Amino acid sequence: MPPARTAAALTEGSIVRALVTLSVPVVLANLLQTAYQITDTFWVGRLSPDAVAAVTLCFPINFLLIAVGGGLPIAGSVLIAQYKGRGDEPAMNHVAAQTLLMVLIVSLVLAVGGYALAESIMRFMGAEPHILSDAVRFLRVSFFGFPFVFGFFVFQSLMRGLGVVQMPMYVVLMTVLLNLVLDPLLIFGWGPVPPLGVAGAAVATVFTQALATLVGFTSMFGGWFGLRPRLADFRPDAPFMWRAFRLGGPASVEQSTRALSLSVLTLLVATFGSTVVAAFGVGLRVTTFVLIPAMGFSMATSTLVSQNIGAGKIDRAERTNKIATLLSFLALQAFGLLMVLFARPVATLFLPDGGEPVAIAATYLRIVGSTFGCIGLQQVITGTFRGAGDTTAAMLQAILSQWVFRFPLAYVLAFHTSLAAAGIWWAIAISNVLSAVVTLVWLSGGKWKTKQLIEARKPDERLQEQVAEDARMEEGIAS
Repeated sequence: MPPARTAAALTEGSIVRALVTLSVPVVLANLLQTAYQITDTFWVGRLSPDAVAAVTLCFPINFLLIAVGGGLPIAGSVLIAQYKGRGDEPAMNHVAAQTLLMVLIVSLVLAVGGYALAESIMRFMGAEPHILSDAVRFLRVSFFGFPFVFGFFVFQSLMRGLGVVQMPMYVVLMTVLLNLVLDPLLIFGWGPVPPLGVAGAAVATVFTQALATLVGFTSMFGGWFGLRPRLADFRPDAPFMWRAFRLGGPASVEQSTRALSLSVLTLLVATFGSTVVAAFGVGLRVTTFVLIPAMGFSMATSTLVSQNIGAGKIDRAERTNKIATLLSFLALQAFGLLMVLFARPVATLFLPDGGEPVAIAATYLRIVGSTFGCIGLQQVITGTFRGAGDTTAAMLQAILSQWVFRFPLAYVLAFHTSLAAAGIWWAIAISNVLSAVVTLVWLSGGKWKTKQLIEARKPDERLQEQVAEDARMEEGIAS
């Protein structure tokens, strides 16, 4: 068995250094993960704008269903991080095993149900007849890969909770490089490989995600990072599952709320025709790509806050939030400025035929890009709430952002003003600003600092831990 490569607890030293050390590999891993979607859009765009529209209609559905089960990996990440901060290895192993078991069950249910309802879902989403068949094929293949996609999410979440962020990055790099080769091969065909069209992009992604999941769990449960779950850890634990659902349930609702809002916005966009849908798809891909730094800071903040709260260092957790919020705001606002300045060249990259779709996509990027800093701020503060175990706060803010601010504004501006589709872009921008203000006000209340997620150590447990530590030190001196 290889020696454990456990990461040091993130409860000492420079906060800035810890944020950078954690966030940079997470950002790179997420950039590479986003490369799946960018690569798909790039090669599918070489087929036709209709092909891009077909993939775009599938994106919010995949996002929604993944979000439904996405709360459980978040629960596992937060719990394992707090136990890591406290130094409780048996609890860490149990959390890892139970999280994987629960998420795989959920992914199988969603995969089977989604596959059976794929055509009905695409009709509901407003797929026009000439893109319906491509959209259904792409969606069904994507559903088939859900267990692998969810499994890799668990691997990333648990590793992030432990403070191990390099390994997931290397795994994603390997599979993205493979996807770069498989995408054009399966979409256009070559030699004995038949052209699969739009569905080829989904097949390539499923295959590489399956490989990533296999490599990830082989390394994680092989003892490389201090996790060695026993068979008993995989037996269904009803009390733990209830605890994880209470923590992960609001996180699932939060992510589902965002995903469902995106689906509804896509429905609104679809009323303006496939040309606008294609432009919206490009805007979504680019926006997702440039938001990666904020997501990296958010995830790093969540891990730091979790471990420090687990160690009882609330003041350090609070300082972490302040530093990360400022860094994220500045980074995202810089990205936003680039999008405002170079919107049309970026849109042309994904729609090489030019024309009206490029102009519409460029308008989206200029309007929404100007508010990227607000999204960066909100992402990090939400990460703080999650790290503290206050997933309910993150959920309520998502509901406010998407359903109180964004969707009503989008409907009014798109259908009751002369802005038309551009009204949706303005609604997104305005809701970003309003949501940032609400998030700051919520944070100032300080309730997140009083959450108690894991049980307190008993005096005899602390004594046993000290005795074990003294024994390890004596063994080290003797050797």
